[in-house]
Amino acid sequence: MSAAAERIFERGKKLLKEMVAFDTVSHRSNLGLIEYIEDYLNSNQIPSYRVVSECGEKANLFATIGPEKEGGLILSGHVDVVPVEGQAWTHDPFDLVERDGKLFGRGSCDMKGFVSLALAAAPEFKQMDLSRPVHLAISYDEEVGCLGVRGLIDDLVKKSLRPGMCIVGEPTSMQPVVAHKGKWSYRAVVTGLERHSSLAPQGVNAVEYAAEAITFLRKMHREKIKDGARDEMFDLPHTTIHVGVVNGGSAVNIVPNQCTFDFEFRYVPADNPQEIMDRFTAFIKNDLEPEMKAIDPNCGFQLIERSVIPGLNIDADEDVVRLAKACASRNDHGKVAYGTEAGLFHSMADIPTVVCGPGDIAQAHRPDEFISLEQLRKGSEFFDRLLGRLATQ
Repeated sequence: MSAAAERIFERGKKLLKEMVAFDTVSHRSNLGLIEYIEDYLNSNQIPSYRVVSECGEKANLFATIGPEKEGGLILSGHVDVVPVEGQAWTHDPFDLVERDGKLFGRGSCDMKGFVSLALAAAPEFKQMDLSRPVHLAISYDEEVGCLGVRGLIDDLVKKSLRPGMCIVGEPTSMQPVVAHKGKWSYRAVVTGLERHSSLAPQGVNAVEYAAEAITFLRKMHREKIKDGARDEMFDLPHTTIHVGVVNGGSAVNIVPNQCTFDFEFRYVPADNPQEIMDRFTAFIKNDLEPEMKAIDPNCGFQLIERSVIPGLNIDADEDVVRLAKACASRNDHGKVAYGTEAGLFHSMADIPTVVCGPGDIAQAHRPDEFISLEQLRKGSEFFDRLLGRLATQ
C-alpha cells in the first residue's frame, strides 16, 4: 500500500474500534457517536452540522471539506446497527476483536467500516486544494427503513446544495453496484369478532382471514418466480414477496378478534410495486372483507405503511460509476437485492449514486459480524485512489 493508504488503514482501524464501542442499535439514540465524530472532525478543522430527528434523540451529520459550491462528491454511510439480542455472539458485540485476519463487532461490516475509512481519509482531503467539495453524510435509522437520511436530503434540497455525485459505502466487497431492488413494507391489522369457539361461525376469525391473505401473498410470490419480470444481474433475479411476522389469538377456545402480520416486497426495476399492492388490496376488498362485514361491518383489514425505499437503477456509463470503478480498480459492476440509501439520493435529489464499500453483506446482521482486514485494506486503497483522482481534477 502507498503511504497515504497505510495512514488511512491504520487510522480507520482505530476509528472503527472506537465507533463499534457505541451501541447505536436503531431504537437507541446515536447522539454519543455523533458527538464523537464531531469532535474528531473539529480536531481536523472540518466543519459539520447536524440534522436532528423530530424526537431530538438522533441526528444526521453533514460535513464539507473544500469549497462550499455545487458539484463535488458525497460519501454516505449510516451508523445505526441491528440488534444483538437473541444472537449467539462469542464475545461482547460492542468491543471490536481482531482474530484470524478479521475484525469482529456489531456494525464492523454494516457499515461502520466504510464510515471509519471515510473519516480516516478526511484529514487527507483537508490537505488538498480541492476544486470541488467532498461531503460526508452520516445518517441514522437506515436499518429500519432508511428513515434518517430523508431529513438530511430534504435539508440539502432546501439549501440548494447540489453535489454532483454520491457513493454509498454499503458492503459490496468493493464491487461498484449500479442497481438495487426497491422495498415496500406494510403491516396488516385484521379486525375480527370474538366468540366462544363452539360458536365459531357466528364470529369472524381474524387469524384465519389473515392466513388467507398471507396465502395470497405467497401465491403472488410463486408467480413472480415462475413468470415475473427478471434481471439476471441480481443475485435473486425476480421480485420477492415475503411475510416476516404474524401475531394473533389468545386461546384455542376463543375466536380471535385481531391478528397482525408484517409483509414486504422487494422488486426489480422492471416491476411496478403499485400494481403488486393494488392486486393484493383488490383481493382483500373483493374476496375477504365482504364475508367479514356480512357478520359485522366493523371487521376488516387495515394496511399500514412501514417503509418505502425506492430502488436504484443508474446507467453504468454515469461518471460516478466510472469513478467508483477506477478507485476500486475494477471493470465490473453488479446489482443487489438489498435496499440502500442510494435510491433516496437518486430519487429525492437527482444525485447520480453508486453503492461501493468494503465488507461482504453475507457477514452483516449475524452473530459475530466481521469485516476482514483484507477488505479494510482494499477500502483504504479505494480512498487513496480517490485522493489521486481529486488531485488531478
